[in-house]
Amino acid sequence: LPACRDSQLFIKDLHFDGVPVRIYLPREPSASKRRGVIFIHGGCGIFGSISKKLEEKIICRYIARKSDSVVASVGYHLAPEHKYPAQTLECLTATVHFLKAAETYGVDPTRIIVCGDSVGGTFITSVCQELGHRTDIPKIRAQVLIYPFLQALNFNLPSHQKNAAIAFLSQERTVHFILKYLNKDCSLKEPVLAGSHVPESINLKYRKWINPDLIPDVFKLGYKPPLPTLFLPQVHEEVQELFEPRFSPLLAEDAVVCGLPDTCIVTCEHDVLRDEGLLYKKRLEDNNVRVTWHHMEKGFHG
Repeated sequence: LPACRDSQLFIKDLHFDGVPVRIYLPREPSASKRRGVIFIHGGCGIFGSISKKLEEKIICRYIARKSDSVVASVGYHLAPEHKYPAQTLECLTATVHFLKAAETYGVDPTRIIVCGDSVGGTFITSVCQELGHRTDIPKIRAQVLIYPFLQALNFNLPSHQKNAAIAFLSQERTVHFILKYLNKDCSLKEPVLAGSHVPESINLKYRKWINPDLIPDVFKLGYKPPLPTLFLPQVHEEVQELFEPRFSPLLAEDAVVCGLPDTCIVTCEHDVLRDEGLLYKKRLEDNNVRVTWHHMEKGFHG
């Protein structure tokens, strides 16, 4: 369907190196180059599009109007028809294209931020990690992560327990959607929820980054540490993708994290993913990355 008209914006459907993109350009002429925003929508990698109501009619238009920015919304192809990591790679391709071609759209290439919600925040995080040390393209100015999904090792953090049965994104549905996204057998859901997919060596390696002890006490009221679970090698072999930093950006090494741009993280209290944002906030701060954090005490995922 054609993009809707807007009295304040030019809205065009384009392709950036083969990746569908909807771009929002303010109609009012500007005396100088504008800021740019790359927006990546959520939907667990299996739902949503650049023309769905939330992104197309509210978020992207609002950002473009209120910040007088050029917004490029990335229409990555959905899983499982397009297999992982096609989604991350398409977001990377579109981002690199926009960084290189920014001036074509009247954008200052040194003033481009990337923004994403839920799995869009995952893709944004991965893109920033992959581009952090490249010198052949302009640097991303900042990243905005709205309740991002960042790790698939521990599904028993305090926010998982507190919001296990919350509407839309429950603890169980989170793992269900992960398995659907990776085109895996959903019978793996129970052992993954229990943590049986993670060998002790990996638990020990990443405990310094994924650990309830790193979460402020105010977010741990009522938390009960889970009982030890039996490691199941066959389950581990089936879900190897979960241990890739591209899928679980919290597992990236410090050498990568320290090269990231200024970051804004938004978390919601009633969200199973709340603690992943808190853990990533601490990792960034420990690596001297400037972080702004907004916590929505009455907020829900989605």
